[in-house]
Amino acid sequence: MSQARPSLLQVDLHLHTWDSWDCLSDPEAVLERARSQGLHRIAITDHNRLEVALEMARAHPDRVIPGEEVKTAEGIDVIGLYLSEAIPRGTSAHETCRRIREQGGIVYLPHPFAAGKGGSGRFARELAPRVHVVEVFNARLRSRKANRKALELARSHGKLHGAGSDAHTVGEVGNVRLRLPWHPNEPEALLEALAEARVEGRRAPLHVFAASNWAKLRRRLPFGRPRP
Repeated sequence: MSQARPSLLQVDLHLHTWDSWDCLSDPEAVLERARSQGLHRIAITDHNRLEVALEMARAHPDRVIPGEEVKTAEGIDVIGLYLSEAIPRGTSAHETCRRIREQGGIVYLPHPFAAGKGGSGRFARELAPRVHVVEVFNARLRSRKANRKALELARSHGKLHGAGSDAHTVGEVGNVRLRLPWHPNEPEALLEALAEARVEGRRAPLHVFAASNWAKLRRRLPFGRPRP
């Protein structure tokens, strides 16, 4: 007997696997952790890479959204969801948004007020009209104010609200979730469902940053990337 379809989905729209330079997480372990935490679907958004996200989406078509977190020419991050082709690191933010839309993807602005990777908000208002979704809760931000300002940005521009664990370790998966109506795993369906989404989450503990630093170090060691 087939399982009944849930009326609500729990989704994490921003997390990483060992395809990211600062993460060692086996993607299948990430997906299993998501299942154990009650998540129905995850977006794999590795840094400047799409290979693992596409592989996982092919293997788990209802559970994985293929995405990429692009480091733009301005030094900030822009995420594309439902991508089929990677966008090169160093592409301008405006061009990244254009290329995501050209692929039929969703433009998702992560942690727009984070220092460094978000430009401390310097590009937030300029990019807001070009995006579909603003990330209003990122579990890895230590500043509650940065998440609060992202929420204000989304509201002031009438943008849909996104949220992500930004997990770089398996244990972080499940720290954040969006509860939203069931929908097929397709871009337009997700956008429609996000209009009714509710954000829930908790901040990641400080020790996870040590794990990310270890991942960066390991890449420089002789045994390199953990992926077989």
